Amino acid sequence: MLGPHSHTAQAPPKALDLRYSSQTIASSPRLARPGGISVYKVVRTSRLYEQIVQQIEDSVLNGSLKPGDQLPAERELAQRLGVSRTAVREAVKALREKGLVEAYSGRGTFITDGTSQAARQSFDLMVKIGQQEGAPYLAELRLILEPGIAALAATRVTDEDLAGLREAVAVMDRAQKDPAAFIEADLDFHLALAEAAANPLILSLIDSIVGLLREQRIKIFNVEGGPQRGQFHHKRILDAMERRDAELARNAMRAHLEQVRDDSQLPASGKVSPAPKRAPSSSKFT
Repeated sequence: MLGPHSHTAQAPPKALDLRYSSQTIASSPRLARPGGISVYKVVRTSRLYEQIVQQIEDSVLNGSLKPGDQLPAERELAQRLGVSRTAVREAVKALREKGLVEAYSGRGTFITDGTSQAARQSFDLMVKIGQQEGAPYLAELRLILEPGIAALAATRVTDEDLAGLREAVAVMDRAQKDPAAFIEADLDFHLALAEAAANPLILSLIDSIVGLLREQRIKIFNVEGGPQRGQFHHKRILDAMERRDAELARNAMRAHLEQVRDDSQLPASGKVSPAPKRAPSSSKFT
């Protein structure tokens, strides 16, 4: 629907067929739906990202988009909707917060079934009610879950998964002074590990605590040396994934989460030791 700032003299926007061949989150293919159903319409309004969000929501509700369907890449979606990439990026962010889409590093953005949204809201509410207690609980939960997830992922990781992990690490290397970019790449890295485990329940569980992980990373980024120490451990985990070594991955993830736990207890101005140099690729972690 055209917004209040649209030009009445313009013809209605052309129907756009932006369907991608669908994929499930677990990477099993699903055939594209026949019939050339238009999913998106060119947006002409002052609040562009909200209109994009509304289009996606409507398409999910009417069945034009289904769980597992992949959205077009950011650049192409912006071109076909006639908006900026910034508007598309804001829309995807809003959709992720609603639990309607999820982005996977190196693969793209997919419609979800929304099952993790209720869990996410419950975790967020728990931490907001008891913020002092919430951070240690999160650190404890991660130490229980993520080393095992990393070990499982190491036995199932695909070349595509590895490409996503490498890209996330590369982005973090480039974004040492860019909190937003670093934190999102950090989240992408851990979500890509959960995806590599090839267990939809694991992926849904990790997705449900993404909001908490983001808050934890914001705090750590502002601790002196925090991003550098985190990146040191990310590279050890990546090395274990490339070796497909489950115990190496388990130990590397445990060391990383212990570092995260310790850094999260430091003040933003805390003076801490610099990140250690990366161990040689042939070394084992104890």
